[in-house]
Amino acid sequence: MRALISLSKLTRRLLPSLAVARAPLPPLRRRLHAEPPPPPHHAPPPVASRILQSELTPGAGADADAEQEQQPALDPLLDEFLARFVAALRPTLAAAFPTHARHVLDEMLRLVAEAVLCRLTGVEPEEGGAVELSDDLWAAVWEVSAAVRDGMQRDRVRAELRGYLHCEEVKEMTRFASDVGIRGEMLRELRFKWAREKLEEVEFYRGLDDMRAQAEAAANPVALPPPRLAALPQRKGEIKFKIHGLDLSDPTWGEVVERAAEAEAHFVPQEAKPIEGKAKKAEEKLMAVDPRKGDPAPAMEEWKEELLPKRADWMALLERLKARNVELYLKVAEILLADESFGATIRDYSKLIDLHSKANHVEDAERILGKMKENGIAPDVVTSITLVHMYCKVGNLEQANQAFQFLKGEGFPPDMKLFTSMIRAHLKSGEPKQAENLLREMERSIKPTKELFMDVILAFAQRGMIDGAERVKTSMLLAGFQLTPELYTSLIEAYGRGGHVGQAYTLFEQMRSSGHEPDDRCVAGMMVAYMMKNQLDHALSFLLKLEKDGLKPGVKTNLVLLDWLSRLQLVQEAEQVVQKIRKAGEEPLEMHVFLADMYAKSQQEERTRKSLKILEEKKKLLKAYHFERIIAGLLEGGFTEEANKYFKMMKSHGFVPSPTIEIGVKASFGVRGGVHPTGRHRG
Repeated sequence: MRALISLSKLTRRLLPSLAVARAPLPPLRRRLHAEPPPPPHHAPPPVASRILQSELTPGAGADADAEQEQQPALDPLLDEFLARFVAALRPTLAAAFPTHARHVLDEMLRLVAEAVLCRLTGVEPEEGGAVELSDDLWAAVWEVSAAVRDGMQRDRVRAELRGYLHCEEVKEMTRFASDVGIRGEMLRELRFKWAREKLEEVEFYRGLDDMRAQAEAAANPVALPPPRLAALPQRKGEIKFKIHGLDLSDPTWGEVVERAAEAEAHFVPQEAKPIEGKAKKAEEKLMAVDPRKGDPAPAMEEWKEELLPKRADWMALLERLKARNVELYLKVAEILLADESFGATIRDYSKLIDLHSKANHVEDAERILGKMKENGIAPDVVTSITLVHMYCKVGNLEQANQAFQFLKGEGFPPDMKLFTSMIRAHLKSGEPKQAENLLREMERSIKPTKELFMDVILAFAQRGMIDGAERVKTSMLLAGFQLTPELYTSLIEAYGRGGHVGQAYTLFEQMRSSGHEPDDRCVAGMMVAYMMKNQLDHALSFLLKLEKDGLKPGVKTNLVLLDWLSRLQLVQEAEQVVQKIRKAGEEPLEMHVFLADMYAKSQQEERTRKSLKILEEKKKLLKAYHFERIIAGLLEGGFTEEANKYFKMMKSHGFVPSPTIEIGVKASFGVRGGVHPTGRHRG
């Protein structure tokens, strides 16, 4: 801008120039177009290549024709350059002289363009015919000229490249590449590559021709008359630009561009200011704040006073904070939600809610959601999706259902991730029936995955809900999925816990007939079914049949058999099963639980204490049902002191005893007599 101020001295020449412009014009000293002069009182005919205009006086046609014959042939590139140069320089000149009228600016542009034309053509101007420009002004002129030259070169290369894309040589190579199997983006890149190579070849020979022409011109120099512009270079005609048959020169596209520019201003972020001086020190102070103990608000206020930031500056600061300290970023971002210079949008709120939900910070996410509603911003679809995933993750089904119903009310069809989160949240909360209903709803629009079917079936099976497991299994088969060994085993276990021996055995045979070999867990499920019906003879026959087929019972099957025998007080048979388990190289915790229960009920004090000692060493592994089984056996066998000890141990582990066990322990001390030194009550 400072360089253009030197143009102010040109205004001293403008008044006489403008006076001359209002008077009858002198004869044209140089015609830039080889066209006849226009008739008087008529506008010049629209010629697409006419860029530089000249002014003629009436009655000077013969002199103008004589001078026109002396002028060199028109250079269209020079015409185009001058027109673009004037168009590029006009906004800068108008910004430098905002108070000048348009005709004054036009005269200034004409004088500058005339000086540039003399410099480009290498012809000395007539004495007093051109204006001397200062060095600063020439620097600004050459900067604009370089930009115009680059734009013309770029447009020329693009136009020629479009032509070579359709030349016969490139088409032939493209057809050959297509015949050998090249398709898509690779074929497109090859086509452009061949067109560029063709263009480079043509430019090489064109350069040789230019060098030859320059050599000939240097050998035979021709004196050219001084150029003079009598009028400002202007663009004539309308630009016609078509792509794929669509005329983009229509005025409608101008309106589209304006609307796109307005929309872009809202979505394309502005460039952030450079952080220097005191603002940089304030930012370093902000970065050093401990998010758990310190308060970043004072450092933020100092940074704000020094920089006077806009939204783009705040966003850049948040990115730097996030890269260094995520906790500090979350705290600063939450404070910025109430700052006017930041201009928080719904996306800022939803982004913070999403980050807190992924970190399981439910309270923080709900606090930001509350601020969002206080500011009159209702949760949208994106925020509701985040809330569904967050509440499903923490098991808050009530809030998850509210957000899920809001999405459906807004017309948003839930996707696979939403249905999966909701179904697994219900399964986690022990509600397989609601999970099944969601699965039915999901089948109307999306095909559930095999894993989702299996999760619901396993949830029904683990609770012994055979009807629900059968319904989901039928839906799974209709969806085209086959039952897996894992699913067969889960269903057999479900039938076993429900005591449905016939259904469990039928499914077991189906599993074998489909080519799946039952594992130890599957056989154990069958043994549970027989145990629930107390059919020991059928169970033993089942095991003998499997052994004949080459399937020997494993540890899990033997554990079920040991549990059964210990309940029946068949001590010798149970000890034989224990020996088989130990031969397998394992001693599961359940084995000692069953033995302690059996020995206590049979009042074998020494073996009972031995088993209790082993269990006490592994007390951290005991579950609630293990404590229940041990305490019940000790109470039945009369080991009151040991029962009370394990009762206290159970409560210390955070387990809640059942009412039966709690009443039994209290009754053993309140009703019966004293305690025997061995720990058993007197008879």
